Amino acid sequence: MHTTALPLDAYGAAIALAEPFRPGARHASAGPPADPVRESLDLLAGDPTAVRAGLRPGAADRLDDAAARRLLRAVLTVRGPDPLPAGADRALDALLARGATTDAASLPTLRDTVPGTTYPAADRTALWQGDLTTLAADAVVNAANSALLGCFIPMHPCIDNAIHAAAGPRLRADCHTIMSLQGHPEPTGTAKITRGYHLPARYVLHTVGPIVDGPLLPQHEQALAASYRSCLDLAAEVDGLRTVAFCGISTGVFGYPREPAARTALDAVASWLDRHPAHLDRVIFNVYTDDDRAACVRALTEGIQPR
Repeated sequence: MHTTALPLDAYGAAIALAEPFRPGARHASAGPPADPVRESLDLLAGDPTAVRAGLRPGAADRLDDAAARRLLRAVLTVRGPDPLPAGADRALDALLARGATTDAASLPTLRDTVPGTTYPAADRTALWQGDLTTLAADAVVNAANSALLGCFIPMHPCIDNAIHAAAGPRLRADCHTIMSLQGHPEPTGTAKITRGYHLPARYVLHTVGPIVDGPLLPQHEQALAASYRSCLDLAAEVDGLRTVAFCGISTGVFGYPREPAARTALDAVASWLDRHPAHLDRVIFNVYTDDDRAACVRALTEGIQPR
């Protein structure tokens, strides 16, 4: 069984990691501007995967705007990393243009927001509750599965689905390129990096955390800590990458209990920052629900010390 992960220098050029993403320009039209949702659906209507997903020419004409957008997201979720039909990339670029974002560099540190914490990395870390796909960090972390191609279940409530939906189909194409070069599933506890495309983050760090289905074991903790370290190690290899925002790796659908996961995450990050004082300016712990935030705050007030 393969356990070695492909290093960055073996795939970075293949996905043009160092090149800034520039969305395609749409052609000027004498008529009213096209609705990018319906335009994208029309262009995808002849795509074999889209047809299997139930998309037919003119299907969007019978739907309201919200339903048409959900249909397009579903089609893109189930669609593989094949080239898009002509013109669909420009229509999707118009659709996925960024909305409101939060600047990661402006977030207050844990020293400011959790008074009295003894967390050793409190001056270089932050806790932020919100939608990770709207955070303007240098890199955000995606909790991926071992195929590394994103979630193929329409509207599934996992961060993998949310990140791929916001970034657009180029993200899946890059992941497919990486995995084709690697030739085997991504091992647990390792990481890969791609561009962020339509995300406000320039990069996405993809890591496979442990799945907990039963009692929490020491090997789960070791694998989770390895995921955090692998993301930080990889971020340090990329010039200009100074802020990283972590989702709650392995929590949610992967089954890792919130509070033990928070303790392991905080411990792993503090230890890494202590060993690499010059590599990153800020690490953000992103939480989405009130329960996630409460678990992280409880862990912060327990007096975690790096190993």
